[in-house]
Amino acid sequence: MRLSFVLLTRLSQLSLLFLFAASAGAQAVQPLGRIKSQTELDKTITLLDAALFDSFNHCDLEKFGTFLTDNVEFYDDRDGLSVGKQKQVEDVKNYICGKVTRELVSGTLHVYRLGDFGAMEVGVHRFHHPGHDDTEPVGEAKFIHLWQCKDGVWKLTRIISYDHHAGAK
Repeated sequence: MRLSFVLLTRLSQLSLLFLFAASAGAQAVQPLGRIKSQTELDKTITLLDAALFDSFNHCDLEKFGTFLTDNVEFYDDRDGLSVGKQKQVEDVKNYICGKVTRELVSGTLHVYRLGDFGAMEVGVHRFHHPGHDDTEPVGEAKFIHLWQCKDGVWKLTRIISYDHHAGAK
C-alpha cells in the first residue's frame, strides 16, 4: 500500500513537471544567469535557433511569435527595416508559409555573450523552395540575431539578414 502511494506521488510529480516543461515550449533552455560556460551558451542558443526555425518552417505562427519581443526590429539588406512582432508574424504567414524553408549552414553558427543582456548569434542560412528547388534558386544569407534573456525567458530583439545571394543546392 505504501509503495503504491509513493509511486502515485512520484507519477503526479512527474506529470506536473512534464506539463510545466510542455507549457514552457521553446523556453526549456537555461536562463542566462545559470549559464556558466561558452559551451552552455552555445547549446542554449543552438536550441533556440532550432526551435525558432522549426516554427518558421512549419508555419506555427503562434509559436513563432513567442520568440519575438513586441518591438522586435528586423533589418534586411533588400527591404530595410520592419518593426514589431505582429509584422514579423504576418510576413512569415504571407511570404514564407508553404513557400520557403530555412536551413542553418552547418559549421557557421557562432554565439557571443552580451553581458547580462543575452547573446548574439551569427551565422549563414539557406532558404529552399519545397517542391520547386529544381526551378527556384536556393537563397543564402548571413544573419545576426540579438537574443535578450529577461526574467529567464529568451526573445529576439533584433534580427539582421544581409548578403542575400544565390546559394549552392
